[in-house]
Amino acid sequence: MPSTDDIKAHILVVDDDKAHALAVSRVLQREGWETQRAHRVDDAMDALRAQSFDLVITDLKMPGASGFDLIRAAKHADIQADFVMMTAFGTVENAVEALRVGAEDFIIKPIKRAALVKCVQRILRRKQLESENAQLKRRIETISSSHGILGESSSLQQAIERARSAANSDASILLSGESGTGKECFARAIHAWSPQNHGPFVTLHCGALPETLIESELFGYEAGAFTGANKTKKGLLEIADGGTLFLDEVGELSPIVQVKLLRVLQSGEFTRLGALETRTVRVRVVSATHRNLPAMIQDGRFREDLFYRLNVIPVEIPPLRHRGRDVLLLANAFLAQHAEKNGRTTLSLSPEAEKMLMNYAWPGNVRELENIMQRIAVLAPGPVVDEKDLPPEWQNLKTAPQLLTFKVGTPMHTVEREMILATLAHAGGDKALTATLLGVGRRTIYRKLDEYQRDGAGPLANDT
Repeated sequence: MPSTDDIKAHILVVDDDKAHALAVSRVLQREGWETQRAHRVDDAMDALRAQSFDLVITDLKMPGASGFDLIRAAKHADIQADFVMMTAFGTVENAVEALRVGAEDFIIKPIKRAALVKCVQRILRRKQLESENAQLKRRIETISSSHGILGESSSLQQAIERARSAANSDASILLSGESGTGKECFARAIHAWSPQNHGPFVTLHCGALPETLIESELFGYEAGAFTGANKTKKGLLEIADGGTLFLDEVGELSPIVQVKLLRVLQSGEFTRLGALETRTVRVRVVSATHRNLPAMIQDGRFREDLFYRLNVIPVEIPPLRHRGRDVLLLANAFLAQHAEKNGRTTLSLSPEAEKMLMNYAWPGNVRELENIMQRIAVLAPGPVVDEKDLPPEWQNLKTAPQLLTFKVGTPMHTVEREMILATLAHAGGDKALTATLLGVGRRTIYRKLDEYQRDGAGPLANDT
């Protein structure tokens, strides 16, 4: 958050008591703010029409017209300034009326310097946050023409450009990347960019349904095809005809469904469960997985011919930890979005919080970031999100070296050990996260750390 000296402001002081107006102006000027004085409501309105002011501090009782009249006239003239009311008549009725007509605050005379400065600081900081939020929204609107894909990093932009180019064809596209990187957002964007964008966009989450249900959902069924099939039902393939079918977590498909899907990709033909008639559809298939499909092919768990049909155009979506300052862009966007949903004022990140967000490895990627920002938008006590508002388990995270160098000829077991220990330090001792970052099983990390401890090469980490 900027200091008081960093917040520039032009303030109009309105008071028929010239000595008091001068005293208030001098207090404000000592804080680095520019001031101008007026002693009647008409003069104040002339000043407000002539130039822009961030804040107007006005007396309540003045000859001819009151501070209430000034606020009403300014609001009617659509003058964009905030107002603070000063008065020696500190009644509840006056305070309520001041707020009702549009004042931000109500200060009782004789005015104390500290109270005046604190009041002005609070209002100016709020205005600055609102301005920054508006700028962020404009920035997001400018760069988020990619249908919900938000980011400026070169790694993300390369993926967007590849997806946009692929969308112009009818070729199958395979989106790969870790869970939470935004594969469904990419699939929707591809549909929107494609010639099929007038058709439906249909999603099937292959890992969320049992084998028998996936088959009936995908291909449909005739009445009486199985127990409980009381009427004929179209499958998602037919529903998506003329549009795009998005198969999320396609690596979870059973061998039987893989064979039937291969037929669709080869000829556009399929048969409903319990039917004899062959049907034909024209569907663009976009699939996604976080699994290593070539490794699954080697293990006999995924068909090689199906892989090549799905992987005509591969698009690799980068993990959030490889996207640099996209982390802060997304964090601010999610904060603004969820603060608005929860009826809160604009939230901003402190420099310390930004540093922690940038240092975190984000195993859950964009999905994890949004969940954390949503939680903060609900629970953060003030308008500035500090490091203490971030998840408690982050408080012990350590920053590990981001680059390791080794001399030519360094034994592989040494390279492996240093890489594991450095990643473990970066993950704050979290073994599961370390395994995720290195792309190995958790058991491998446990086994290696046990070896290093026996050899005296590394300390025990938190057993998580």
